[in-house]
Amino acid sequence: MKFMTRLSVAMALSVTCAMSAYAAPQPDALIKNKSIEARVFLDDGIKADAVLAADCLAEGKKWLDKNAREAAASRKQDPQYFKDGGWDFERKYAIRSVVADRYVSVLRSDYMDTHGAHPNSDVNTILWDKTDGKRISIRPFFTETADNGQTMKAMAKAVIASLKIEKKKRDTSDTATDEWFKELAPSLLKIGAVTLASSTEPGKSSGLTFHYPPYAVGPYAEGQYVAFVPWEMLKPYLTPEGTRIFGGARPKDEEEPQ
Repeated sequence: MKFMTRLSVAMALSVTCAMSAYAAPQPDALIKNKSIEARVFLDDGIKADAVLAADCLAEGKKWLDKNAREAAASRKQDPQYFKDGGWDFERKYAIRSVVADRYVSVLRSDYMDTHGAHPNSDVNTILWDKTDGKRISIRPFFTETADNGQTMKAMAKAVIASLKIEKKKRDTSDTATDEWFKELAPSLLKIGAVTLASSTEPGKSSGLTFHYPPYAVGPYAEGQYVAFVPWEMLKPYLTPEGTRIFGGARPKDEEEPQ
C-alpha cells in the first residue's frame, strides 16, 4: 500500500511538472548567460503572419543583442554588482487590433531589471500594413500631419483631455498638470505611441489610443497610461481612407482597467 501511495504521488508530481512545462510559453528568442537573461515573445496572432513575425523578431533580436552587450560591459566593469545574478529583460509583441483586415496595431511591451531601485518598463507600438507588408504611420488617414498643424493640435488637445479623465479615475488629478504634459507636443514623433482602437462596428476603428510608460505623463507609481481619442473628434481631418476605416464606438472590454 505504501508503495502504491508513493507511486501515486510520484505520478501526480510528474503530471504536474509536465503540465507546468507545457503551459509555460517558450520565448521566440533568448539570450541567457552570467550577465543577462533576455527574452522575446510573439503572440499567436503575430506568428500567424510570417512577414510580420519576421519583422518583429528581427527587431527583438537586435534589442536582445544590444542589452546583452551592455550587460556584459557592466559586469566586466563591476562584477560585484552581479553577485546576485544577471540583468533580466523581456519584450512582448501582441496584436491590439486589426482594422479593415489590413491595418494591424501591435503593442510592444518591455520589462527591464538592472538591479536598480526598481524594475523599469516601456511601451511602444507598431502599425503594420498587411497589404504592403511593412510598417506605416497614421499619416495615410489624415489630410495633413505637419508639426503644429491643425490635425496635430486637435489630436494633442484630445489626448491631454483623455489623460486628465484617466487621472481623475485613479484619484491622481494632482499630477494632471502642464508640467507632466509638457512633452506631449503636437507632432507625430512627440505625441505618444499610437494604435488604432477596436470598434463595435466590425472592420472599423473607433479612434486612436496613445500609450505611455511610467514616468511619461506621471510619476512611476502611477504606472502606464492609455489615452483614447474618438474618431469623431478627428473627423474634419480625415482622408478618404481615414473615413473608410473609422466608425463605431470603443468596445467596453478594450477600456483600460483602473
